[in-house]
Amino acid sequence: MNKVTHKGGCHCGAVQFEVDAPADIAALSCTCSMCSQTGFLHLFATKEEFRLLKGEERLTEYRFNTQTAQHLFCSKCGVKSFYVPRSHPDGWSINVNCLDGSTISSLKVSEFDGANWEQNVEDIR
Repeated sequence: MNKVTHKGGCHCGAVQFEVDAPADIAALSCTCSMCSQTGFLHLFATKEEFRLLKGEERLTEYRFNTQTAQHLFCSKCGVKSFYVPRSHPDGWSINVNCLDGSTISSLKVSEFDGANWEQNVEDIR
């Protein structure tokens, strides 16, 4: 699978990053309370595939429930461009909606039943 470097960031541009991932992206739309309310489209990446370029000091963290997932928001505009998910604690979930579309050849979105996370998490690991 060939990978390209996608650039992305928050709405105001204070937080910027890049991620190495396929140009043909397979993303997940999760039905959990957090993702469904924010419209987050998941693209999972390893720690090595993700690079924060700018704005670490602008990130605000929010944790809830098991306190495992590290939800990171831009403190200026409020956008969550990426975070450390409970399903992949050694990696990242990138919000496809925050990527520059010029490097995306195609996007296929599948639904994940995150409202029933515990029963379905093995489907995405």
